[in-house]
Amino acid sequence: MPEVDVDRVPLVDYLVLGDEPHLVAQECTTCGARYFDRRSACASCGLQEFHAVDIPTTGTLRSFTIVHSAAAGVQVPFVAGIVDCDGTSVKGNVVNTPPDPEHVNLGMPVRLTTMSIGVDAAGVEAVGYGFEPAN
Repeated sequence: MPEVDVDRVPLVDYLVLGDEPHLVAQECTTCGARYFDRRSACASCGLQEFHAVDIPTTGTLRSFTIVHSAAAGVQVPFVAGIVDCDGTSVKGNVVNTPPDPEHVNLGMPVRLTTMSIGVDAAGVEAVGYGFEPAN
């Protein structure tokens, strides 16, 4: 069977794929507040000028919860977390580790990882992100 060339698309606009996947935030040029996705105005200072900044791919888990109930089709339990990536808070699931307090803890170092979310009938793969233990 011939190899199929699968196109890849990020699940969110702020995920950059390629050799070194990373997240990109919009930073207010006035106050430095950072946001993911498009913004019309800064929620902190109200001004409307932004520039793109790459977010570090490593960070520290600052908060998490182990989710035991979710929508139909979503596998539980899973870990939802907030990661401090050098001053930028990023929401994402903690993956590639068992979803229990013995394996996930506050202050643990994590790194960005990507994973396939699925492939459609045209062969286009949706790629999402999460964070995995860094050690």
